[in-house]
Amino acid sequence: MTPAEADGGTGFTFKRCRWCGTASFRRLLCPVCASSDLETQRSAGPGIVVQSRVVHRGTGVARNESLVRFPEDFVVPCRVVGTPPHLVWVGAEVRTAPGVTEDAGEVCFELCEPAGDDAYYR
Repeated sequence: MTPAEADGGTGFTFKRCRWCGTASFRRLLCPVCASSDLETQRSAGPGIVVQSRVVHRGTGVARNESLVRFPEDFVVPCRVVGTPPHLVWVGAEVRTAPGVTEDAGEVCFELCEPAGDDAYYR
């Protein structure tokens, strides 16, 4: 269920309830029907950033914290790496970051399209 398990950097594993069909991430029970009968599946494609912010808390360096929605309609809190934190925009497509290990359970993605200097105005 880690981003490193995803194939080709575009897929991402999640859990789907066999009873009601609800997709979720990092859950032991279905958030809708509380069933424990969950199966691991792979996401169909890249995620879309739905919320992004720059934080300075906990470290001396600015970093990005985002919420990413996948086509299966589940949201993953994560960090977007490989680009300056202020250049991550809402609506950007992201994929799993190759070679990035989970640090303290944090999920990391990278932008599918590199951010340019004009990315702020998208």
